[in-house]
Amino acid sequence: MTLRRGFKAEAEREAVRARKALGLAPHDPLDPADLARNLGIAVVDAATLVDLAELEELERLQAFAFSAATFEIEGRKIIVFSPLRSVGRRNSDIAHELAHVMLKHDLAEIRELNGMPFRTCRPEEEEEATAFGGTLLLPRPLLLSAARRRASVEQMATDFVVTPEMARFRFNSTGVAKQLGRRA
Repeated sequence: MTLRRGFKAEAEREAVRARKALGLAPHDPLDPADLARNLGIAVVDAATLVDLAELEELERLQAFAFSAATFEIEGRKIIVFSPLRSVGRRNSDIAHELAHVMLKHDLAEIRELNGMPFRTCRPEEEEEATAFGGTLLLPRPLLLSAARRRASVEQMATDFVVTPEMARFRFNSTGVAKQLGRRA
């Protein structure tokens, strides 16, 4: 599946706008919880809602079955995240959920899992949320600035509180690596 024409450029512009609204400089890390607060969205650790042992059992039964989800309760959006993920992964998960909200995606597709129906976004919307979530955390100007300072992908991951995989993906997919003649 591919993103619609112009989506990546729109995502970059929106990420810069969202960061400016938070008073962040182009090279500052984004805390997705701050962006959520700015958008009026609550971010909740799932361990405050269910026993941590239940989350661990779910993880044991099916790894990565739950990372984060967005709920709307009485007109208010709430993102619930798994405390079992690393902070970098958690930031990506929350940014992904924020992307769904900011892109106004609907839970329009009904799927069935083990006889239980649930609503989800269409595959193209999942792809958009993944791309936009990564862009919110690591917009191209931020990556370019870090690369010009000769930061490694691992250093970028540490500095911007994301996983090394996310930093590597964004560094390579934005064209920054090619522009500067470097590979992650």
